[in-house]
Amino acid sequence: MAIPDFQSLMLPLLELLADGRERAHGELVEALALRFGLTDDERKELLPSGKQERFLNRVSWARSYLKRALLVENAGRGWVKITPRGVEALQSRPERIDIKYLMRFPELAESRQASRRNNRRADDAAADETDDIVQTPEETLEAAHQSLRRELARELLERVKSVSPRFFERLVVDLLVAMGYGGSRKDAGQAVGQSGDGGIDGIIKEDRLGLDVVYVQAKRWDGTVGRSVVQAFAGSLEGQRARKGVLITTSQFSQDARDYVSRIEKKIVLIDGEQLAQLMIDYGIGVAEVASYIVKRIDADYFDLD
Repeated sequence: MAIPDFQSLMLPLLELLADGRERAHGELVEALALRFGLTDDERKELLPSGKQERFLNRVSWARSYLKRALLVENAGRGWVKITPRGVEALQSRPERIDIKYLMRFPELAESRQASRRNNRRADDAAADETDDIVQTPEETLEAAHQSLRRELARELLERVKSVSPRFFERLVVDLLVAMGYGGSRKDAGQAVGQSGDGGIDGIIKEDRLGLDVVYVQAKRWDGTVGRSVVQAFAGSLEGQRARKGVLITTSQFSQDARDYVSRIEKKIVLIDGEQLAQLMIDYGIGVAEVASYIVKRIDADYFDLD
């Protein structure tokens, strides 16, 4: 069963509070997960940022909207209970409680109108006159971010494929140094700056102290890199008495090549074009920051001082 959207969680959440007892937020999350029959994998599924569970995020926003409409209220840190208005709402036996239903309450309606006027809330601005949204604000923001990132990665990889072999060498060195390999860029350049067949063929320090080295080879290929290329690379590691290697390509590796790497004793990491572009974005190689958005939350510890 798919994870229910946050609007579908509003009525079940309110029903869990119908007996008037105060309940911890974590207790509500567990009860709702059981009610919807979510699997362990579904309950552990994370938002793209990897910083919060998707289901937990949706329950939190269902609770937030119910609170804004004064159907529930806080009963201490991390605790919630139903209000008289919430009891009355359940007594009317609604088939569904969602944003459209909650708009009948002036507190929520006024706050949404103010949000739209000030253009401060991404969820309200996106919903505007419609209330069929299924994503929470964090999900909407992260989905937009992932879409922008995918497009940037695509454009970045196209650009990388068009650069000269010498520039590609420099690019890979810059990336490895940014990732913490090779010590200084000067050290890395001396270690790796040997042109091979359209790429890099050399060694680089694994750490700043040079306690171990990694054999690096990069190929600007358009076609799929097969097992034979990877097997030859493993053989070159043997000739260098190296135990670790990184093979980078601007295209992709065949499944047979990946299976081969998983079976051999030497540690070889395969980085295809898509991963190369993602690493360049992560470590700021060939990209420039345009805008930065910081999402904040209430600092409950601060208010506990009162």
